[in-house]
Amino acid sequence: MDTIGVGLIGTGYMGKCHALAWTGVKAVFGDKPAVRRVALCEVEESLARRRADEFGFETSTSDWRSLVANPEVDVVSITTPNAWHAPMAVAALEAGKHVWCEKPMAPALADAERMAAAARVSGRVAILGYNYIQSPAIRYVAKLLERRAIGPVTHFRIEMDEDYMADAEAPFSWKSEKSAGYGALDDFAVHPTSLVSTLFGLPAEAFGEMRKPYPDRPDGASRRPVENFDVATVLLRMPNGASGAIQVSRCAWGRKGRLQLQIFGAKGAILFDQERFNEVSVYLAQGSAEDQGFRTVLMGPAHPPYERFIVAPGHQMGFNDLKIIEAHELLNRITGKPSLAIDFDTGLAIERVIHAAARSATDGRWVATA
Repeated sequence: MDTIGVGLIGTGYMGKCHALAWTGVKAVFGDKPAVRRVALCEVEESLARRRADEFGFETSTSDWRSLVANPEVDVVSITTPNAWHAPMAVAALEAGKHVWCEKPMAPALADAERMAAAARVSGRVAILGYNYIQSPAIRYVAKLLERRAIGPVTHFRIEMDEDYMADAEAPFSWKSEKSAGYGALDDFAVHPTSLVSTLFGLPAEAFGEMRKPYPDRPDGASRRPVENFDVATVLLRMPNGASGAIQVSRCAWGRKGRLQLQIFGAKGAILFDQERFNEVSVYLAQGSAEDQGFRTVLMGPAHPPYERFIVAPGHQMGFNDLKIIEAHELLNRITGKPSLAIDFDTGLAIERVIHAAARSATDGRWVATA
């Protein structure tokens, strides 16, 4: 395969991230097919044409089905609101396309199951946009755990917080609609759950709680009831006896992109915070007590694939770089090479954890995740 044709549906925040990733993946990694940006879809033809010009796509359309049917498109990037993920992904897979779909899979578990089934039947590659697992820092954490640097893991905590909905007077948006899902639980908590799955394996049971800080938001001249939950907490029981906790909020003033991971083991601890993207802190309980303390490891060329972006340490990678890595992992999988990516089957397992937590919040009991 010398060239791969890409179609992009949606050009908002994540749509632009995908466009930048498809633009940069060949330049960064060099070992993959040349990417041809074939077609772009937006809800209005004029917006689609403007975005196609900006993002470097050859053609534009307001009809996503025509993009999916385009014979020159080999892989479809789906970056639309959550409710559209299932119909678009299933249609693309049935048309013989590979799929790169943003998380979460779908608001309804039945739709996520339909997506996973379509991927299995199609034989095509279908992955989800869990970009945080691609971080050199997270890959380094995984190596520390693999060599048991802190001993057996006893407990972990992951917090994901942003403040873009912290203002009670922020206008109502689609993210607050019931059709978007549970709210912070599937908008945010899927990311921590992807880290849990990658670093520790999937939990056996979940206990969830969800809260709605603001009952309504401005919607034009009136106010509209908020239909989902902006804060959630999930307790996890792991099959090996370890415990975990996930706490997420879309209303956390002062938090801009916080994804903090704390891992505690029998012989030490590991800390990582997405707001300090290029640092990992490690505590090893060894040697003299007076010399013990956290040491900070700054990411650099020794932490793959950092070296593909910058040849010197301390110069910092960024969020969009993770999407380039993710695009590379997708191309690895398409070309039959080893790949670190969350496919639709693993994504479905993550969705089951989220739905178990939501059911637990209603029933007030621990719920099995499988």
